[in-house]
Amino acid sequence: MNKFDAATILTTELSKRFPDKVEYKPSEVIQLAVEFGVSENLAYNYTKSFPKVARGVYNLESAIAPSLQLVPANKNEVPQTVASSVQSIINSEVYVPPSDKYYVSWGHSKDVEMVIRSRSFYPTFVTGLSGNGKTTMVEQACASTGRQYVRVQITPETDEDDLLGGFRLINGETVFAKGPVIKAMEAGALLLIDEIDRGSNKIMCLQGVLEGKPIMIKKTGEVIKPANGFNVIATANTKGQGSDDGRFIAATIIDEAFLERFTITLEQPYPSLAVEKKIVMKHMDKFVCKDEDFANRLTQWSDTIRKTYKDGGVDDIISTRRLCHIVQTFSIFKDRAKAIDLCISRFDEDTKAAFADLYKMIDDSIEAQIEAEQKLMAQVDSDYAVPSSIDDMMDNAISSSDPAGTISEMISNTVSDTNEAYPYI
Repeated sequence: MNKFDAATILTTELSKRFPDKVEYKPSEVIQLAVEFGVSENLAYNYTKSFPKVARGVYNLESAIAPSLQLVPANKNEVPQTVASSVQSIINSEVYVPPSDKYYVSWGHSKDVEMVIRSRSFYPTFVTGLSGNGKTTMVEQACASTGRQYVRVQITPETDEDDLLGGFRLINGETVFAKGPVIKAMEAGALLLIDEIDRGSNKIMCLQGVLEGKPIMIKKTGEVIKPANGFNVIATANTKGQGSDDGRFIAATIIDEAFLERFTITLEQPYPSLAVEKKIVMKHMDKFVCKDEDFANRLTQWSDTIRKTYKDGGVDDIISTRRLCHIVQTFSIFKDRAKAIDLCISRFDEDTKAAFADLYKMIDDSIEAQIEAEQKLMAQVDSDYAVPSSIDDMMDNAISSSDPAGTISEMISNTVSDTNEAYPYI
């Protein structure tokens, strides 16, 4: 929760509960903050930002304006419970994703689709290197099965409020806005937790969700039961054990008890050379820049880079997503070299130079192959030129096997004799 949200909640609730009071001790504000999920530190700093009127007492009059005094003054009134004093709202974030006609199904696409189609509660963990289509795979599986889905993006700052919901100020009223997890549970939708290995230990609040059990929203007292069809799929670049090679520095180690809640783990690799070429060609169709020769060079290049990476020759790889970026850039600038250069500029200079050298190697190799094939075809055409007549065909065949002309003379004599004996032939 940020400072603005914390201040809004505290100001509103202080005005409700104590409309004729403006002087507070930090401990009083902190006590209220705890009820609403505001951190003690934020509450303390909020109180200290106002004028000090006595030892340990601060005047919050400037914040608690009359316009926010929403309940009648009554010193004897017992404060309402959170559950009864807070209104809950839901935003429309649950939907069936649109189908992408350019999407190419590969890897574990069919497995994911079967899981989603089953409508069973079957928590699934999908791991794989970045840019290999994990998120898109889940999205398109929902599209093909007509299943609603909710996507939540995990970051190191993601907390319980981001997942389950938190308080917001709407039209001067403090309301509880339900988070994506709650929305998915209530709708019986597929919850996609994207890049779950980026989160902190605050994602542990989802353990009950991964068990398919009802959960209670502590801030409102509501108990949410998962509707039929609700399921969870999480994606990650690692298996929840951190990144040993340092490529994913933001990846965290996920608690083993949390990982155990996932029924299965699917490891999504990069596509094969043939499949990746198909993906690139589809992307070229999408951006109206079809160039099969360029697609062939790009996919051979990416495949070479990945093999070189495994051997320790380069420090990074070209993902399938990066190839699609190159295609899109090519559709704009109509220049192969420029498209590649612009899309590999995000890498450090050494890696960029290595990638450029590898592409030139692939480019030169293909050009040499094309030249060799052209020479071979020219030679074949020369050796097996189509004769203009049957006589030419015979002459070519004979001359190639009878350089002295002996056979030619014999045939000539035979034909002459035959014509004399059979003049009408």
